[in-house]
Amino acid sequence: MDQPSSFEDQLLALLPRLRRFAHALSHDAADADDLTQATIERALKSRDQWQPGTRLDSWCYRIMRNLWIDTARSRSRKDAREVPEEEGLNVGEDPREAMDAAVDLKRIMAAMDRLPDEQHEVVALILVEGFGYREVSEMLGLPIGTVSSRLVRGRTALLAMVGER
Repeated sequence: MDQPSSFEDQLLALLPRLRRFAHALSHDAADADDLTQATIERALKSRDQWQPGTRLDSWCYRIMRNLWIDTARSRSRKDAREVPEEEGLNVGEDPREAMDAAVDLKRIMAAMDRLPDEQHEVVALILVEGFGYREVSEMLGLPIGTVSSRLVRGRTALLAMVGER
């Protein structure tokens, strides 16, 4: 087999090997194609730096490796400053859940307004404000059993009014 004579012919003969090496470096077909193209471009621009009689493949592999190192460094700097585009698509919230919650809250508040006062205050203090049974018992001056029964009756009435039961 004849050895290709011109620089371009030798470079062309190296192309399959350069692609394999690019894939080995990048582990990605698209990145490998980009890296191979960049390597060929760099080799053509820098052809005067190659010494005829030396190994063109070694020279091209070195160019490719250096380009890949530059690419990896650039990506790591970019990754440190930017999040992937997919994450940007998830920024913010889907307003539907908040809107549904607001509608539900309005329905529940309207239903609470229809509760008898003694149930309304116990439901508001325990379920809305988050106080404990003992605290509500002391606040309202009621036995804990009364607080508990008013809460159960109020919660049952609320569920019936908002259609959960």
